[in-house]
Amino acid sequence: MLKLIVIGLLAGVFFSSTFVLNELMSHANGHWFWSASLRYLFMFAILTLVIGAQHGLQRIIDLFAIFTKHWRFWCVTGGIGSGLFYAGICYAADHASGWVVASTFMFTVVASLFVLAAFGQRFSKQVIVFALLIFLGVVLVNLSEVSQASPTEAVSGSSSGWQVIVFGALPALVAAFSYPFGNQLVWQASHNASNQSSTSNTTSDTLLPVSLLHRFIPTIETDLLSNAFNKIWLMTLGSFPLWGLLAVVIRPPLPNADQVFNTFLVALFSGIIATALFLYARGQARSSQQVAGVDATQASEIIFALIGGIILLGTPLPSVTGIIGIMLIMSGLVLFAKYA
Repeated sequence: MLKLIVIGLLAGVFFSSTFVLNELMSHANGHWFWSASLRYLFMFAILTLVIGAQHGLQRIIDLFAIFTKHWRFWCVTGGIGSGLFYAGICYAADHASGWVVASTFMFTVVASLFVLAAFGQRFSKQVIVFALLIFLGVVLVNLSEVSQASPTEAVSGSSSGWQVIVFGALPALVAAFSYPFGNQLVWQASHNASNQSSTSNTTSDTLLPVSLLHRFIPTIETDLLSNAFNKIWLMTLGSFPLWGLLAVVIRPPLPNADQVFNTFLVALFSGIIATALFLYARGQARSSQQVAGVDATQASEIIFALIGGIILLGTPLPSVTGIIGIMLIMSGLVLFAKYA
């Protein structure tokens, strides 16, 4: 078990690089659009090489066939679960410290409850208490950032207290909802085939219109969606139309070499290495208790993001309010993983 926890914590180190490097690029006046879009361009290239090396060119051809057959579905799921999710993270980095963005994004654990409820799934009532702990922690962390912000402070432009909330916390919360929603759509599509006989029973209690579930979410009959990297490849490809649209609308200045290199590091560290380590640790777990222990290591991302910010960016230590908020979030995540 100790080995799995260590691997999970190592994954947390690489996951946290997202928040630190995004803040670093923001300090260097790199536009958030490139921090977001280039990551997925690099991820797509790396994943294509990795999947091709593991399974051969035919696997890439098969995945592309799945994409073209259901391209509308993948563009929506990729646009939400990859594009909108990471655009929110990168935009938030312009207006709040990396550890604050990381802490706020941990609300995704709570957001996933709303997403599951919308799709008709149920969860234990005790997790509401854990969700409230996380929510209270997120509030305190952002109040701590507001209290330390001033109109003369600049991450990318001035960041007064209300700007931290509107342009920092809210985009991170949008990301927190987008990530589980996009992934749940993919889960629903991959499980429709095995649950066709009981679809009417499982969708009758959903908060979403039944017509949406039947008409928009396709039944994708393939074993390829059981592989996490395959799903990430498909969603990454599906996010490209959103990046193209944003490029036309925003027209950001071209990135410099440092930003391109840093986004490559984010793609490699967080998108590939961290994901592989976390999935490996989860796959090696032999009991629900061990799975919960691995899942709980996600809470470490906040601490590692804070440490990275202090070392690389001179981020000030959190106030007492911020420390209490971090403790509440981490406690809620650990309880959630253990008992949910």
